[in-house]
Amino acid sequence: MDQDIRKLPLHATHVQLGAKLGAFGQWEVPLYYSSILEEHAAVREKAGIFDISHMGEVWFRGPNARKALDFLLPGKIEKLVPGKAVYSPMLNERAGIVDDLIVSEIDANSYLVVVNAANVEKDYNWFLAHNPFKAEIINESDSFGLLAVQGPASAKIVSQIFSDDILKLPYYHIMRADIPWKGSYISRTGYTGEIGFEIFLAQKNLKPAYDTILEIGKAFGVKPIGFGARDTLRLESCMLLYGQDMNDDTTPLEAGLEWPLNLEKDFVGKEALLKQKSQGITKKMVAFEMIDRGLARHDYTVTKNGKTIGKVTSGSFAPTLKKNIGLAYMSASESAVGNEIAVQIRDQQAKAKIVKMPFYKKNTTKEIV
Repeated sequence: MDQDIRKLPLHATHVQLGAKLGAFGQWEVPLYYSSILEEHAAVREKAGIFDISHMGEVWFRGPNARKALDFLLPGKIEKLVPGKAVYSPMLNERAGIVDDLIVSEIDANSYLVVVNAANVEKDYNWFLAHNPFKAEIINESDSFGLLAVQGPASAKIVSQIFSDDILKLPYYHIMRADIPWKGSYISRTGYTGEIGFEIFLAQKNLKPAYDTILEIGKAFGVKPIGFGARDTLRLESCMLLYGQDMNDDTTPLEAGLEWPLNLEKDFVGKEALLKQKSQGITKKMVAFEMIDRGLARHDYTVTKNGKTIGKVTSGSFAPTLKKNIGLAYMSASESAVGNEIAVQIRDQQAKAKIVKMPFYKKNTTKEIV
């Protein structure tokens, strides 16, 4: 494997558990332990634990931290209070998506920003270059580890290890959890479409936390989950993957990400975004199901009556739905739900149809107790 490929802090643990390893960006990660189908089902039906320590963590601190984030991000930073989190894309001056982030307010002068693994250095440099309010910005990605426990039984597992207060944590909120591991945080967030939690820990505490979750979780059917099932779970729930479903050349309007934005305030990229909104988009992200046999893959061409109208960004077999599904950017004029299209799979034009997003939906926002 390439010498530049990085290993997760728990690499040896994943090897010991029999993981099939592979590359994900610059990281060597567990793709699966038993099988993608079995691990996917475990998260939908019981619970799974993911090692996502490749993700980045950046702190914004100081009296102007909130102002800095409000300017950097078009998201609804005004909704933040201590313990609350919001999702937001981050835009360049052309309104292209630099990254998509989760921002959590720990207290009035302290904000934790979670960034995508491939973008840690890029995002950190972007933060520093667009910081007129002189917030203190600290990249602590190499100090933190991140574990996700996802699935219907996740709350019972996590609350047994940390605190019953977990059961009262609302969706998109975060709490400090110093017992049993000092300096830990738990957020009720995830990338699977299920109720779940993400646990931020000092790297020295990752191994004991991972082992404890597996041990306590045995009674609830928890399984270690690889990046293969992580991808099928997020795709069924139409959660976009940065670098694949969106990038610096796609805008939130094209990607279907207008919902987290506050267009009334000033932010980087606002002028370009409002111009596009006024003129109308020419391409749009859609979800589709295959009618004919065949798997749509990233970059496959989408056609209508023999004419190219788009490109697939993500595609897979959907284990929960027992169908082949995908996401694509298509001509806005051809993007209506129900429209029949075709995907070029090798030398075949395989029929598909546009469907409503998401493919799979569960009420992950409901109260646990």
